[in-house]
Amino acid sequence: MEQLALFDIESEIKTSASTTFIDNMKLPIHRWFKYTAGFSAEWVKNVIRKYKKADSMILDPFAGSGTTLIAANELNLPSVGYEKQYFIRRIASNKLQYDVDFSHLDELYKKITHNLTYDFNFDEQSDLLKKCYDSETLKILMSMKNTFVKVKDDTLESEIIWLAITAILRNTSSVGTAQWQYVLPKKTKKSVLLPQNALFKKINEITQDIQLFNLKNIKSLGTILDHDAREFCSMYSKSFDILVTSPPYPNNYDYADATRLEMMFWGDIKGWGDLQSKVRHNLIHSCSQHSAAEKLKLDDILSDSVINPIKDEITEVCRKLEKVRFEHGGKKTYHTMIAAYYRDLARVFIALRPLMKEDSIICFVIGDSAPYGIYAPADKWLGKLALAAGFLSWNFEKTRDRNIKWKNRKHTVPLKEGRLWIRG
Repeated sequence: MEQLALFDIESEIKTSASTTFIDNMKLPIHRWFKYTAGFSAEWVKNVIRKYKKADSMILDPFAGSGTTLIAANELNLPSVGYEKQYFIRRIASNKLQYDVDFSHLDELYKKITHNLTYDFNFDEQSDLLKKCYDSETLKILMSMKNTFVKVKDDTLESEIIWLAITAILRNTSSVGTAQWQYVLPKKTKKSVLLPQNALFKKINEITQDIQLFNLKNIKSLGTILDHDAREFCSMYSKSFDILVTSPPYPNNYDYADATRLEMMFWGDIKGWGDLQSKVRHNLIHSCSQHSAAEKLKLDDILSDSVINPIKDEITEVCRKLEKVRFEHGGKKTYHTMIAAYYRDLARVFIALRPLMKEDSIICFVIGDSAPYGIYAPADKWLGKLALAAGFLSWNFEKTRDRNIKWKNRKHTVPLKEGRLWIRG
């Protein structure tokens, strides 16, 4: 396999950047897959550097595609991440391992690209795939998939090939497939890569990044678990003194839908209807599709003692939402979504308290919300829930305003994003 020359990627990054949400796509390893959720890896490293001790262990209970864990690897510190979205967990796991046999990777790559088979019927493909690709592009992508299924083995190199094919699905589509949005079939792109070129570029990118990490002697010290952040993980009692994470925001973004294109391509799901049973039911309640599918009852949620510290405030907000939703066409179940979200986060704080050392530092990157224009103060409510779980103190650091950019915003309530700092 032809290799691209190594270059100093890190020199392009401004280490002094203070924002939590700068683009990681110039950073080695992080750039392999563009996931909708995330924050600046350079900022994470700065936080860890500031608070680390000789025996520090890092936790991210909403690990996503592995930003915090990769940053910990770069600082030679052990880390643990939880991720219940199985597809994203698989991607993160592949980004945490650098002991690669490049000759075997090259062998698998050549098998994929030199032995493509084209037993393909465009009309038999799913509607979503037919909307995202023309016939020729989809034929090549499906041939890559089918060949991979035939030649894959139980190795890291095989997993890297899987990740590379997964990572090129969006930039080979001619329609709107930016990772931070849902698929937009009516929107078209100016620049689209051919699948063969995209795969070659991605494999080279991955190879280059692993070589860089190997040259810098960066080892894989991160572990990602199929574990629910709302549940206590007994194997790590009082193990962590630094936690950096970003939970889903309660803003009705459907994280299960974020990788629907990729999951449908690989056959993990057959359609939108599978998202609830196979993906969404494991996640934090952050979208109305989730609360509606589970037919949650507001009274049941509000009666749960874990939200007692904010019960009066959240009850007032959710009762308003319960009434006002009938004034809107969608009649979305924001009232149960908001209640279930904060109940979930209350359980997260309760589960985290026994894991954190007494002098620990925690940072949650959060954003507030105002469904149907009714404001829910995330920083205040989460801070109260953290104190009730046994943490000592909290303060909020705003990093940016939200809901001010788009002309078609649905309400004019000012929103903010920032860092909730919690002391153990």
